[in-house]
Amino acid sequence: MLNRCRIVLVRTHYPGNLGAAARVMRNFGLTDLVLVDPIASLNDLDARRMATHGLPVLDAARVVPDLGAAVADCAFTLATSGLANGVVRQTFVGTPQEKFPDLLSAAGSGPVAVVFGPEPHGLSNAEITRCHGLVHIPVDPTAPALNLAQAVAISCYELHRLELASRGREPPESAPEIAPFADQERMFDHLRQALEAVGYLYGTKADPLMHAVRHLLGRAKPTPQEVKLLHGLARQLLWLGRQVKGESRDQGR
Repeated sequence: MLNRCRIVLVRTHYPGNLGAAARVMRNFGLTDLVLVDPIASLNDLDARRMATHGLPVLDAARVVPDLGAAVADCAFTLATSGLANGVVRQTFVGTPQEKFPDLLSAAGSGPVAVVFGPEPHGLSNAEITRCHGLVHIPVDPTAPALNLAQAVAISCYELHRLELASRGREPPESAPEIAPFADQERMFDHLRQALEAVGYLYGTKADPLMHAVRHLLGRAKPTPQEVKLLHGLARQLLWLGRQVKGESRDQGR
């Protein structure tokens, strides 16, 4: 399943981290590297030097403009962060040992991804919310910041370890197909519009509530048919919202 595990680096600043990440991916059998709007260049000498035996991974890396393009075809995605505090992050954070089994399980339905943020400040809450979970590598709290390439190394090692541990076991029963990220994103946008229309999402509570809804549905790993069902729910809620607004206008005359 490691051939379906993608490493996504978002707005990487330092070329050495690009090369070191490519090298450690090659060490642990991962080859799919995607770079989102990188500041550092793949052709920088430091990137080439740090890649060493990972140059094929670095040379094959795809560059895309945004996170959505990086994971559009993915069945399951996990964000990473050195910060695990706050309402948004605490609701779905876990260690690599806790989160990666679900990632590998979902790889039976298609590509999966682990997403890493830029070195100065990591992923934003908005970017983390778009993923199905958050991975936090536990470290000494007096020195909580890991180097980007080190975080990639620990994650690749844990994925490789889980893959080795699963060899020789009975293959799991075929799981239902999981809808790709892009299809889920369209569904979540549609559902948000609908929940706003009926007054469930409003004011400062809107973003935390929508995050909770996303997390609830994301954990269920919805199938394409279930995504269609939720689009149907959204359409009906939008219709209801228009009806209520129409009645309110009529009553105001």
